[in-house]
Amino acid sequence: MRLEIFCEDRPGIAREVLDILAERHIDLRGIEVDPVGKMYLHLPDLSFDELKTLLPAIRRIKGVGDVRTTAFMPTERDHYELATLLQTLPDPVISVDNKGRILIINPAAARLLKGDVEALPGQQLSLWLGGFNLPRWLEEDEPAPISMLVKLGGQRLLTDFLPVWVSDELERRTLAGAVVTAKTPHRLTTQLNQAREGTASLDAILAESAQAKRLIRQAKKLAQLDAPLLIQGETGTGKELLARACHDSSLRHQKPFLALNCASLPDNVAETELFGYGPNAFSGANATGKRGVFEVADGGTVFLDEVGDLAPAIQVKLLRLLQDGTFRRVGDEAERKVNVRIICSTQRDLGALCQTGQFRQDLYYRLNVLSLSLPPLRERPDDILPLADLFLDRHCAALGREKAQLSQATQNLLVNYPWPGNVRQLENSLLRAVSLLDGGQIEPKHLELPSQTPSVSLGDAALEGTLDEVMKRFEKSLLERLYPAYPSSRQLAKKLGVSHTAIANKLRDYAINKKK
Repeated sequence: MRLEIFCEDRPGIAREVLDILAERHIDLRGIEVDPVGKMYLHLPDLSFDELKTLLPAIRRIKGVGDVRTTAFMPTERDHYELATLLQTLPDPVISVDNKGRILIINPAAARLLKGDVEALPGQQLSLWLGGFNLPRWLEEDEPAPISMLVKLGGQRLLTDFLPVWVSDELERRTLAGAVVTAKTPHRLTTQLNQAREGTASLDAILAESAQAKRLIRQAKKLAQLDAPLLIQGETGTGKELLARACHDSSLRHQKPFLALNCASLPDNVAETELFGYGPNAFSGANATGKRGVFEVADGGTVFLDEVGDLAPAIQVKLLRLLQDGTFRRVGDEAERKVNVRIICSTQRDLGALCQTGQFRQDLYYRLNVLSLSLPPLRERPDDILPLADLFLDRHCAALGREKAQLSQATQNLLVNYPWPGNVRQLENSLLRAVSLLDGGQIEPKHLELPSQTPSVSLGDAALEGTLDEVMKRFEKSLLERLYPAYPSSRQLAKKLGVSHTAIANKLRDYAINKKK
């Protein structure tokens, strides 16, 4: 049983409470005094009759305002709160003393060390720790917090080592030990994905080049409008990312954002996905019908990827929806009305499709009210290395390894490669390289990029002059185009079947180097 006594901060008041307990031969198991005017007693269980005389006696003490039973002593409450916190934390947490011995460990950490929460305290954490000398760090005069990749329980984890200091009345600090926390690859990947999904606004899109910055400025203005938006760009340029960012930056950001790839679904499936279907519309259909994407996204945004692949019949229904917001489900006569913003994307020339009759002109003009054009990655080289650095951060963290570095030759190749698959190809190439990398530096061979050596041609202007001048211009152009893919004189010499010395001399004569 625990009692909570509300009292003044008066000398001798605790003694008077203890005297009452002694008179009644009540054993005191614990006492705690709160500086804000409370006293807590831990007593054995008392009968109702005993309490009926004890509580009034305590209330008669000068300075006591009230007394009542309570569930916990303050230290017990703190203990249970800490235990509950440690139990529910999904990440490993370990507290050690100043000798590196385990004091407290949560279940997540115990599972990592393949032990029991009750059995592990008292043992040296170093038995399960690789790549970090914990005792030596604790022996330093002022051990600083450290975050690094180490092996803990046989797994490579991003681990934080945080010193714990205690101070005495003279404010002298003493190292009491440390708290060790770790992130598993699965947990870290989940958090990164959540962070990426939660920061899809236009300000979160990486933009270093002038083209990308201009695009973001335009998108910020168009995102606030409700008119249809058409996003054009090659495959892999990030059209869906831009569409989602426009939604998240709009007044509809608290409503749904739903995406549908029009090229990936058969025509009949695409129609039911977009517009839904009525009760028993076809064999096997739901008896109550089903809502389509437009109904589910009511108030929000619908993103139609590759809108140029929509069947003519669906184009007609979409045109009506754009006109007045109304449509009918498949197999249903009831007319429905929704309020959605439509954002479309395409890598095809919709104007040319209109000329051939594959796309309705009236729908094209409805969709092309506002437009954004995503430039291919090869036209914004200033974004390539910052994007590569972002992807390396993401993939190395997800794999639980130290961040890999790009060699100068690799950086040169990345900037000069034409990237037919654009940003998606860049990200996938780096993911493959990081996944298979043994060391800490990515070389060109690790990227395994398909050969994209551009053809070398000469225009009329390049043919002016003597044969020797024309040949030199051709030779320089050839070397400039090949060098990014073969960024050393030896590699380039092997490619062209000439001596290393000859290539080295020509690179020097034409001032071609890795920084060009």
